[in-house]
Amino acid sequence: MTEISPPDGTRLRLARQARGLSQQQLAGVAGVTRQAVSAVESGHSDPSLRVALGLARALGMTVEELFGPGDLGDPVLARPVAPVSSPGSRVALATVGDAFVALPLDTDLAARLGFSAAGGLMVRGGEHQIAVRPIGPPRPTVVVAGCDPALPLLETPLALLDPPLAFAWWPCTSGEALRLAAAGLVHAAGVHRVGPGEVHDGAGIPGGAEAVGFASWREGLVVRPGAQVRGLDDVARQGLRLVNREPGAQARTLLDRERLRLGLEPSQLPGYDSLAAGHLQVAAAIVGGLADAGVSSEPAALAYGLDFIPLAEERFDLLLPSKHAASREVQGLLKVLTSPWLLAQLASLPGYDASRCGERPA
Repeated sequence: MTEISPPDGTRLRLARQARGLSQQQLAGVAGVTRQAVSAVESGHSDPSLRVALGLARALGMTVEELFGPGDLGDPVLARPVAPVSSPGSRVALATVGDAFVALPLDTDLAARLGFSAAGGLMVRGGEHQIAVRPIGPPRPTVVVAGCDPALPLLETPLALLDPPLAFAWWPCTSGEALRLAAAGLVHAAGVHRVGPGEVHDGAGIPGGAEAVGFASWREGLVVRPGAQVRGLDDVARQGLRLVNREPGAQARTLLDRERLRLGLEPSQLPGYDSLAAGHLQVAAAIVGGLADAGVSSEPAALAYGLDFIPLAEERFDLLLPSKHAASREVQGLLKVLTSPWLLAQLASLPGYDASRCGERPA
């Protein structure tokens, strides 16, 4: 049986505040009275087992984590979505299902996103699990993996929910996002869908998954202005330098499809072996003079003032693993996908079509 600590209430108060909840909001979610929450936080009352269980469930914690012995900062075991470099490394910390998940915040991710708030510091590494010392109580967090640079727009409407949800984004290819979903490390995986007949059925994800629309755009060849390029054959003929995406990226698949259609070998495309980690990174490499052309999205080309030659119409969907469908995080995500604020923000991005955001594809 879990040992209940002396009723100083500090851990409960910090956990509630970290999630942006008032005492009344927490009481409503937990199914207890506001007076009960206040009494426990102030140290005037020792929680009954029913109250302790209700509060712990509402906060996404165990009774032992919330009221048991030990310091709030005791390390927890978490499953990393990618290797964490060394002890002391900063990570975002979230719960997906019954497990903690850690998202590294160093190296390339920091370069792409800037310094984000950390949920904890790694104190001990491991192949499948790492020990993380939390920086404050973990917050209920929607974890999404995928390559669309518009995904961070989800953070604002999620934070406005009652009670609020935090947001964590892991930028990666569609193939990597699917792997993370299959491993149970994310609430949603962002994947490309090319053509109206292609539907994601969640194959490979235990228990299956549901696809929900997010945005549509055109993908194609992005080139520096004035390059006199009408297609990939012109890139090869002029000896222009290419910037490519990593294996598993839809843009790389599209490039190879066009290359094979034209009968071009990788050796005929200088820079074919280069790697850029996202749509915007491809455009930035061209603007920075590191390359002359690459395959990326039209919104990325427009954002950087580059010329664009369309190759395909694409839809970007979110795959939601069925085993997390009833979770507070997934239900909150589904709610904000149809929020007027998010739809307006997506529609304001040149090249984006948000008309199917929140739609279940047929």
